[in-house]
Amino acid sequence: MIEYFRVNSWEILLAFLLDFLIGDPYFIPHPIVGIGKLIEKTESVLRKIFSNEKFAGILLFLIVCSISFLSSIIVVYFSNFLKTSSYLALKILGYGIFIFLMSQFLALRGLINVARYIDKLLKKGQINKARIEIKALVGRDTEKLSEKKLKVAVVESLAENLNDAVIAPLFYLSLGGFPLLVLYKTVNTLDSMVGYRNKKYIKFGWFSAKMDDLFNYIPARISGILIVISCFFYKGFPISKRALKILLRDGRKHLSPNSGIPESAMAGALGIRMGGPNFYQGVLIKKPYIGEELNPKYSLIINDACNIVILSSLLFLILIITIYVFLSFDF
Repeated sequence: MIEYFRVNSWEILLAFLLDFLIGDPYFIPHPIVGIGKLIEKTESVLRKIFSNEKFAGILLFLIVCSISFLSSIIVVYFSNFLKTSSYLALKILGYGIFIFLMSQFLALRGLINVARYIDKLLKKGQINKARIEIKALVGRDTEKLSEKKLKVAVVESLAENLNDAVIAPLFYLSLGGFPLLVLYKTVNTLDSMVGYRNKKYIKFGWFSAKMDDLFNYIPARISGILIVISCFFYKGFPISKRALKILLRDGRKHLSPNSGIPESAMAGALGIRMGGPNFYQGVLIKKPYIGEELNPKYSLIINDACNIVILSSLLFLILIITIYVFLSFDF
């Protein structure tokens, strides 16, 4: 990693805690929203200029990632300029802005809040409202999902987004500093917006989807292992062993080379069956089933999944800080 972009372990810790404690303030424009608008406008322009959808999709990826990456470098230079100031107030401002921006690219608090809110709605019997609110977490059609399927969908999203919202961002932040963190989240946002296998995006979003698979390959496997380890502390060795068994057996069944890893570990941890056929924008997508139905208490599975996600995130944070301290003694 370029020394200039290196992030101190205590900065990573504070960014994580800031996200975990307060999440994303609604009154402050979110950088991911900005990236999303950039993707929309760039897609619109490219579709008008190029008839070759695959070529246009590759250009979309390169343009959006280049702009985001260069913008992140400017942020680093600006924050470092403030950090090296002789004025204490400017130093504090520089560190404060930088840590806050890093926290904006993590989403543990937001993920947990939405999951627990949906769980609360279901416990109150407000299933129609839950079907609406869950759209913030899942891409499938939710209008006809039963209460049980809604809960399973929440757990699936928690498992997958443990990687996308926490583990992968922390992985790239620790590996390549703020620019690599921003680049990862840009790739991830591209996939979430254009990486669909429908008629509109099957060609246009192909490259973004493949690059997202590449970026998530290692973090997804770390996420699956962390879920297994978290189960050991949270539910004991037998459940941890079952989570590992399902991970090894079903982790590759998913249509995605990465999503199935944390999802299968979570399915084993909770004793539920995920996946199967679901409708996406009115189109039936036949996915294989993951896990085994062991008649768990469905009233508890969302809360248990939330706790496993939080514990997995904390374990990875501890691992990162330990490695930092061992290698550089910078804490």
